[in-house]
Amino acid sequence: MAAVTRVMLDVLKPHQPNALEFASQLADLGDDYQVNLVVQEIDDKTHSIILSISGKQIDFDAVTQHIESMGGSVHSIDEVDVQSETRSAIPG
Repeated sequence: MAAVTRVMLDVLKPHQPNALEFASQLADLGDDYQVNLVVQEIDDKTHSIILSISGKQIDFDAVTQHIESMGGSVHSIDEVDVQSETRSAIPG
């Protein structure tokens, strides 16, 4: 099975939690997650953001569930990096 090592998402989130808290909570989902959040647009009640998460093996379902638990919604997956976990046996 392949491991997702980076994903870039277009997300709509409410004003609260703020960008720092939102990104920090997502980073805490994994031991090695690095999160980059860029605010694209601010409306009366929401922020449109581009969210990039990288790590050795991202649990995409956990990430999307946590985004939704904070009041956000994923509009699209804009980029993804996936690494094969299949290893060839070395003849000996």
